[in-house]
Amino acid sequence: MMESFEKAAEIILASEFTLALTGAGISVESGIPDFRSAEGLWSKFDPAEYATIQAFRADPEKVWEMLREMDKVVSRAKPNMAHRGMSELEQMGCLHCIITQNIDNLHQAGGSKDVIEYHGNASTLSCLWCGKKYLATDKRDENLPRCECDKILKPDVIFFGEAIPEEAMNRSFQLASSAKALLVVGTSAVVSPVNSIPSIAKRNGAKIIEINIEKTNLTNSVTDIFFQGNAGDIIPQLVTAAKQKNDN
Repeated sequence: MMESFEKAAEIILASEFTLALTGAGISVESGIPDFRSAEGLWSKFDPAEYATIQAFRADPEKVWEMLREMDKVVSRAKPNMAHRGMSELEQMGCLHCIITQNIDNLHQAGGSKDVIEYHGNASTLSCLWCGKKYLATDKRDENLPRCECDKILKPDVIFFGEAIPEEAMNRSFQLASSAKALLVVGTSAVVSPVNSIPSIAKRNGAKIIEINIEKTNLTNSVTDIFFQGNAGDIIPQLVTAAKQKNDN
């Protein structure tokens, strides 16, 4: 394992542009279960019934039953060692951008500056009718957060049936094609269109470093170095290895 950390550190130190792709697995250690897990949101709320944009437009009061549960979990979460470690890699010049599928704002709270949010962010709310935007914290005391125009607000997360923000998608594909190293952390990357990012990076010559609890479909296809375990344990060791290599 130590040899792998040294190899991974060499890759990111030699890389002119290093990108990261993160998913639900990186935030589990912060107390946010994967929505698809046994303890996750979809075990309590059928996403077809509660998590589509059509459902929100038709009955926002009902959808807010699910959103309140989500907010309870996300609002309590704090960045873990993996989030902070990735911020440290950025400060060292070893990580240049993070593409995240998460909506929890934990990368930014952990200190990362350049984060592409593929599925939006739950820290703000918007009115679908007049476009006004609010901080979620300013509306947390309201059972049904409303705009000044009296319409019920929607979190700025991507519901099923909504398009991925065009700027996020285009920039992520552009960066994936120019990356020399890609960290894949806490995601099996099976959901389209984000699942194409590792293969785009690999085709263009990037080295893939994967950190996951279990092997994924990426492990034996595009991954160059695989670390099996919690990101909160592995990323700090990668940071240490990079520092040691950098100092030598």
